[in-house]
Amino acid sequence: MSKLDPDRFKLAADNRKARYNYEIVETLEAGIVLQGTEIKSLRGGRATIGESYAGPMGTELFLFNAHIPEYLEANRFNHNVKRPRKLLLHRRQINKLMGAIQRDGYTVIPLKVYFNDKGRAKVELGLGRGKKLHDKRETEKNRDWNRDKARIMKAGAA
Repeated sequence: MSKLDPDRFKLAADNRKARYNYEIVETLEAGIVLQGTEIKSLRGGRATIGESYAGPMGTELFLFNAHIPEYLEANRFNHNVKRPRKLLLHRRQINKLMGAIQRDGYTVIPLKVYFNDKGRAKVELGLGRGKKLHDKRETEKNRDWNRDKARIMKAGAA
């Protein structure tokens, strides 16, 4: 059973284009500091992390540009929809990610926001480097070939 088994967590947001636009070298799980209205809105599954990224602010790592819409029933106690949100990681993990960002030119991309089996909001982060256009074409070509290969194998078995 993998760490992100779909039976064990509820997906709140997914960044499907991340693996197309970035070559993901490493993934890790991080907690996220949220307000009460943000949690309620996340449970509705309406968040968007397609344009978001993680970066340093001082000595901490924050999630920038993640859009968690307002919770309509919260009235005046709502949150700012695109505010920076603190990521909860061990100091060694933060130092490793900051070093990769500053020295090696990597980017930290949120891949998924989900609730684990304890009901806590977690973010799956990917450490990656942006793909060039020819790399994206290669990825697309491989995906199309695998799809055609599976179709041929299925037709041959039937």
